[in-house]
Amino acid sequence: MKAVLNIVLGLCAVALIYICYASIMGPINFENAQKARETEVKARLIDIRKAQQEYRMLHRGSYTANMDTLIDFVKHQKLPFVMKMGQLTDKQLEDGLTEQKAVRIIEKAQKTGKFDEVKKWGLEGFKRDTMWVAVLDTLYPKGFNADSLRYIPYSGGEPFEMAIKNDTAANTGAPINLFEVKAPYEAYLKGLDRQQIVNLKDLDEKMNRFPGLMVGSIDNPNNGAGNWE
Repeated sequence: MKAVLNIVLGLCAVALIYICYASIMGPINFENAQKARETEVKARLIDIRKAQQEYRMLHRGSYTANMDTLIDFVKHQKLPFVMKMGQLTDKQLEDGLTEQKAVRIIEKAQKTGKFDEVKKWGLEGFKRDTMWVAVLDTLYPKGFNADSLRYIPYSGGEPFEMAIKNDTAANTGAPINLFEVKAPYEAYLKGLDRQQIVNLKDLDEKMNRFPGLMVGSIDNPNNGAGNWE
């Protein structure tokens, strides 16, 4: 009987040690997993932000709310890249010469074959050529999969929540174009401790923050910043 009692007490002690260990290590393991996952989610959000910013440059200041459109842009669009040779001197600038005017003078000379004005302004070594480079090659590393922009890492295939807002400033009437991309805790922390996720959401909601990671905002203009930056 005494031997059985000792075994039971031993098992209880082991169980107690395990419970204490789990209560300490559970939150630590969750935090470590959260940080690792958020590193990848942040990188994906930044990739989307880069694509949106370049899309805006070629579409009169407007973003897109359609991920298919954005991915197609990354896969097939090209961006202008200006090759520069020579710089305007202070004297040339003081005399009213600008880069745009200098380019027009050179282009005119090339068409007419008359380079008198080029020599007059001292533009013999000045050159501006525009090259068009693929978005995929310009913004992302070799082998980048543009289709991956759609999905939240660790979510099991859930897409990012993306939205835009086009408005005008009340005082000036100037156009205001905003975008946001969201990844909720529920998506990228899927499979981790449920209560820890609930605690995170509860804290953010009490502080009036989005429960997860996001870049940009259609409610509070922030120049596309991430809510962790």
